[in-house]
Amino acid sequence: MYLLLVLAASFFSIWASAKVNSNFNRYSRVMTRRGLTAAQAARMILDENGLRNVNIESIAGNLTDHYDPRANVIRLSDSVRDSTSVAAVGVAAHEAGHAVQYATGYVPIKIRNAIVPVASFGCRFGPYLIILGFVMYYFAFSNLIMNAGIILFAASVAFQLITLPVELDASNRAIKILGGSGYLDADEVPAVKKVLGSAAMTYVAAAAVSVANLLRFMAMASSRRRND
Repeated sequence: MYLLLVLAASFFSIWASAKVNSNFNRYSRVMTRRGLTAAQAARMILDENGLRNVNIESIAGNLTDHYDPRANVIRLSDSVRDSTSVAAVGVAAHEAGHAVQYATGYVPIKIRNAIVPVASFGCRFGPYLIILGFVMYYFAFSNLIMNAGIILFAASVAFQLITLPVELDASNRAIKILGGSGYLDADEVPAVKKVLGSAAMTYVAAAAVSVANLLRFMAMASSRRRND
């Protein structure tokens, strides 16, 4: 049953990735009437929020856009930075929304940052410890290793879950700013909602896959303990 749950979540993830690419490609061909590039829109949003110290740089790739809080930089991909499309402006505004989150001390992003080290370690090594615990079945400490792996992997799941409100809030900030400050016309905002909404679904899908795998690991551990 849990394996089917993992498969269902994986198919959902594939669908979500296809959806975000489809919507981005579709609305990349729809240019904004005001003619602002994505980089210009992001710069204006940052400046309006007193974030003139946040720089905007280019990064190679497609949809590799992100805000780097360590360098205090928004990096916009080649397909976004100089584009005047509705999709590009929406993506840039979303990343500017992340910069505003950090500047205003948005609580969920503080929590996410606090668990990053453990979550990163747990995502990388948790499953291996769980497998190791099963392989070392006849050793007395095998259950301890397996449980440690599950706890570490649970930290990575917690990171995925706390990422959801962070991403949704950044998108909501972007939509509110673009629709209420004259960056876009009213009839252009729904297109931004579709692009950012489909992007948010990829984070929902990633969380679903992580939760499904955690449940599967926990079920395996429970079955193992019953057989001891």
